[in-house]
Amino acid sequence: MFYGVARSLFRVTMSTFYRWQVINPENVPAEGPVLVCSNHISNWDPIVVGSGFTHRMVHFLAKESLFKIPVIGWIVRDFGAFPIKRGSGDRGAIRAALQILSEGRAMGIFPEGTRSKTGQLGEPQSGAAVFALRSGAAVVPVAIIGPYKLFRRLKVVYGKLIDMSAYEGQKHTSDTIREVSELIMKHIAELIEEHRS
Repeated sequence: MFYGVARSLFRVTMSTFYRWQVINPENVPAEGPVLVCSNHISNWDPIVVGSGFTHRMVHFLAKESLFKIPVIGWIVRDFGAFPIKRGSGDRGAIRAALQILSEGRAMGIFPEGTRSKTGQLGEPQSGAAVFALRSGAAVVPVAIIGPYKLFRRLKVVYGKLIDMSAYEGQKHTSDTIREVSELIMKHIAELIEEHRS
């Protein structure tokens, strides 16, 4: 109940003060395991991406330090996020993420692994690709197009599912993981370019 109420309040706030525009939220499947992959430009991104659609809840992997920030830490936890220790191979967080997907739920992740200070896309880490390959979840690319400034337009664009059929039955080698990582980032980049104006 709290999640639904908080999400509704957040949607009203964003629409009022940030001219928030949500594009194609229907591209997120209503059921089954889903991996929602977005670029990362602000600490508010998990809440923005998770609030862009109302037909399901999204659980996020978020850096551990985010949970120590007053207000933001409390909000992201109640929005279904769980912490991961960046750069340490946090096996507990990885198992939790795969469990979420195995239960047919939706999980959000930022393939870059960290927030971009310039707003430009960074190099992808392996996490999103590993989760996609190991879980068989549907993969939805998302573009957040800022800036996060009062009364300036903020767009959240949900792309069409990424076709992962070419990787079915393949071994999850480092080359395959790199290819899938680049594929996901390519789709995010295309969404940013298409909807930038």
